[in-house]
Amino acid sequence: MPQIPVRTGVTLNYEITGSGEPLLLVMGTSGAIALWGEMIARLSETNQVIAYDNRGLGGSDRGSGPITVASLAEDASALLEALEVPRAHVLGWSLGSAVAQELALAHPDQVASALLYATWGRADGFQRSVLTALRLPYVHRDMESALATAGLAFSPQLLDHPDFAQMIEPMLPAFPQNEEQMQVTVEQWDADLAHDSLDRLGGITAPTLVVVGEQDLLTPPWQAKKVADAIPGAQYELVTGPGSSHGLHIERPADLATIVTGFLGKLAHAR
Repeated sequence: MPQIPVRTGVTLNYEITGSGEPLLLVMGTSGAIALWGEMIARLSETNQVIAYDNRGLGGSDRGSGPITVASLAEDASALLEALEVPRAHVLGWSLGSAVAQELALAHPDQVASALLYATWGRADGFQRSVLTALRLPYVHRDMESALATAGLAFSPQLLDHPDFAQMIEPMLPAFPQNEEQMQVTVEQWDADLAHDSLDRLGGITAPTLVVVGEQDLLTPPWQAKKVADAIPGAQYELVTGPGSSHGLHIERPADLATIVTGFLGKLAHAR
């Protein structure tokens, strides 16, 4: 995959697939590009998809300075500049959705629309408990426990599937591979816990879609609904039934892709 130096002082690993209006994908905590699974191929049927590794994970440098939601948003802004993409739709998952919020607030001219998948504006007590539990194995550099607790991101149906281990195996390289990447992941969990945009979300001017699964334990539906309610004109989409987990794009990629492309298609027709 190509790499590009950006103005925030890091070199980011990225890939561009398909053609059409640019769609930037912003990954969630602990993940690299491959964790998008089928989504890149599906979305690149209608859009030019730009996927990248957040600083310090996958093939991207760590650089210096703190990892916060705001600093990651500056990386995303800088990547678009370096790729000479003046404006893109932005689809963020989990941590990536928080990054998309901050990007839409700080650089509205760069964001054609904000697609916030598995999102929140301020962690509540329940969410803090879940995120803190997921953070702990990375603090102790215990990858086995980290992968075991990552099961919270999936549905009961997938976790009970007899072939679950074989289904997840191809995605293991997308998780942290060494101690440095595990430390970056701790910093990402800290960024998740510190994220607080709720009182500022009314400033987002980009057309916004909020998508969440009813089985999502990491960013529960009531948290996503608060985000949708705070953004003027935001569309809220609750996905229900088996596989409607935090890892919706892994469990039900066709359904999520249909929701995303449907929203983007409507925006195109409205212009």
